[in-house]
Amino acid sequence: MTWLDLIAVPLLAKICLVSMFPLSAYDKIVHWGEAMDQAKSGPLPFPALLLILGIAVEAITPALIVIGLWDRAAAFVLAGFCVITALLYHQFWRFPRFWSKNGDGRAHLWDFFKNFGLVGGLLLVLIGGNYEPVSQVAARPLSNGPSSITPILDHR
Repeated sequence: MTWLDLIAVPLLAKICLVSMFPLSAYDKIVHWGEAMDQAKSGPLPFPALLLILGIAVEAITPALIVIGLWDRAAAFVLAGFCVITALLYHQFWRFPRFWSKNGDGRAHLWDFFKNFGLVGGLLLVLIGGNYEPVSQVAARPLSNGPSSITPILDHR
């Protein structure tokens, strides 16, 4: 395997997965008032403390994931952050016309599902999936990836 297989592609994948979080932390700092209003809109107490913790999670865990230091723990914390944020602050179902083009909850609908898409990627970091060399993927681009059900079927 080459440096491309072992370092470059996995590193690029991790950077792509977590790149929005430090920017979101910065945005919360720069637009503190708006971020505080959103934190207050949720059901949890101590919105200022939660906002500070959220900024810390969004700033620190992506760096840990990218450099590979406590990356599984960081992915677990960040995935939990995404789940909590989706369930408590993007409750699209509370808006009667969330699916319509001009519906009030439309943005919440997509933010909710984006959060869970991120959770899926973070869970892959958490379980530490094996990387297939880029050259093998390029040689067989339409082949199946590793299956999580195959070991279960083989165990029978």
